[in-house]
Amino acid sequence: MFNQKLALYAVLLEIGAWNGSLLFEGHSDAMLAWYLLVHAGASALLALAAIILLPGESARPRFPILLLMASCSYAVPVLGFIGVICGTLYLRLSRSTEPAQAFDSVQLPAFDPHQRPNAGFRQAGLRSFLGNSEAPMQARIGAMVALQYVSGRVSSPLLRDVLSDPSDDIRLLAYGMLDNQEKRINQAIDDELKLLNSTGQTEGEKNTSSKALTATHRLSDLYWELIYQELVQGDLRLYAISESSRYCQQVLDHEPENAALNLRQGRLLHALGQHEAAEQAYLRARDLGLPATRILPYLAELRFEQRDFTGTQRLMAELANWGSLPRLRPIIDYWNPK
Repeated sequence: MFNQKLALYAVLLEIGAWNGSLLFEGHSDAMLAWYLLVHAGASALLALAAIILLPGESARPRFPILLLMASCSYAVPVLGFIGVICGTLYLRLSRSTEPAQAFDSVQLPAFDPHQRPNAGFRQAGLRSFLGNSEAPMQARIGAMVALQYVSGRVSSPLLRDVLSDPSDDIRLLAYGMLDNQEKRINQAIDDELKLLNSTGQTEGEKNTSSKALTATHRLSDLYWELIYQELVQGDLRLYAISESSRYCQQVLDHEPENAALNLRQGRLLHALGQHEAAEQAYLRARDLGLPATRILPYLAELRFEQRDFTGTQRLMAELANWGSLPRLRPIIDYWNPK
């Protein structure tokens, strides 16, 4: 109702502006001043009435839109006035009765209490982010804390990379996380050694009981974890390799058909530089049924270290027949150029 009155007043003022010639007959200057003044008032009232009718986003920002309509009506006599009215009515009547939905609603999935909340942790770019000293400190610390949900094989090298970081907080946190991982495995090793000693058998005796054999197998696994997760370096790494190999061989003396342990023993002997024994263990694991894709890369590496490049190329050619090795594909393509 209010905007209708404003529109009516605007029309009446506009009509009054054109009737100024009746009031100031013969006085052209006074008649022009009257027209400009009354026409300005009519344009302002029309703009106020029109902006109320404009729908939603068309009326924002309000002051510039108001000023635009008033200026258009004032600057173009008659046609500007009519144009503002027609434009306002067009926008008012042509707007959609139902606004378009930008997004569709979807039903939330059922909550699974067994699903790990951080199982989808992404590792892409994490190494460069942790090594960027210009990144916010809290964000880098948060990324390091998130590494607890990643396997030790991935997290340990990343943590070692930041041990030389200029920030004391980052270095101390990395030291603490690595130390906790190593202490957890070392504590498990101590427990298994106590269990092994409780069987009443000495180091030089063969562990024939099931309890002793299980403890021996577990010790080989734990020392292997120290190596696999890169938690030990230098002499400690060599010691862990020797101990894992020793306990692994004790288990193999009773379970020679264990293909997985033969493969592990091959890798341990390989790391110790015992190439012939390592090759025999690799071939034994392959004969026992392990897939060739798990054995051939280590055999090829062994051939390369022995400077047998022809043998290396032959083994890599065998791997080229397997299409499900994306990580090895660049190496395979290097040794088998097309």
